[in-house]
Formats: sequence, C-alpha cells, structure tokens
Amino acid sequence: MLQIVGLGLVATFLALILKEHKSPIAFLLVVFVGSVIFLFLIDQIYEIIKMVEQLSINAHVNMIYVETILKIIGIAYIAEFGAQITKDAGQGAIASKIELGGKVLILSMAIPILTVIIETIISMLPN
Repeated sequence: MLQIVGLGLVATFLALILKEHKSPIAFLLVVFVGSVIFLFLIDQIYEIIKMVEQLSINAHVNMIYVETILKIIGIAYIAEFGAQITKDAGQGAIASKIELGGKVLILSMAIPILTVIIETIISMLPN
C-alpha cells in the first residue's frame, strides 16, 4: 500500500508541476500512473477471484452466477476508472456517459440473476 500511495503522491506533485507548463504531458502521466497502480493490484485481484470461486464451489453455487457477479464488479471498476480519467481530462459530460454505459451493462447482466431470485422467492411462498 505504501508503494501505491507513494507513487500516487509523487505523480500528483509531478502532474501539478507539469500542468502549468505541459498540460498534455501531465494528463499522460496521470493515465500512466493509474495504469501502473492497476498493474500493482492484478495479483491481488486474481487471488480474490480465485477465493470467491473456491467459496462458491464449496457452497455448491452455480458458477454461472458467480462469474456474472464477478463480471458485474469488473464492469463497475472499469467504468469508474474510465470516468475518472475522463473527468481528469476535463470531459465531465463524456465521463457521465461512461458511467451511464456501465450502469446499463450492469443492469442487463443482472437480469438473469434477479429473475432466479424472484422465481426462488415465488416458489417459497405458500399457494
């Protein structure tokens, strides 16, 4: 965590300095550092996914639902990352559209899971 915070702080100071003189380079620095921080986290993300999959196997949960939930989480993080980068570039309107696109994709992927939940609840209710 200290590496990530340290890298983020150094990049922030450099971006502030570069922004006054070379604004496009400052933006590229921000995108690059964001990508490097994401790469730092890849191993941890992989371990979390592996753990969730093992838990679902032990609980006898259908892997299709677990994979769908993991994809939904991935979409949320990617949409947030893209929107933040776009906001940093001063394009708030485009960032809002990225967020909207992420929400629509999440909703469309969640419909099968919601359907199963509703069907399960209905089957449990007395006639």
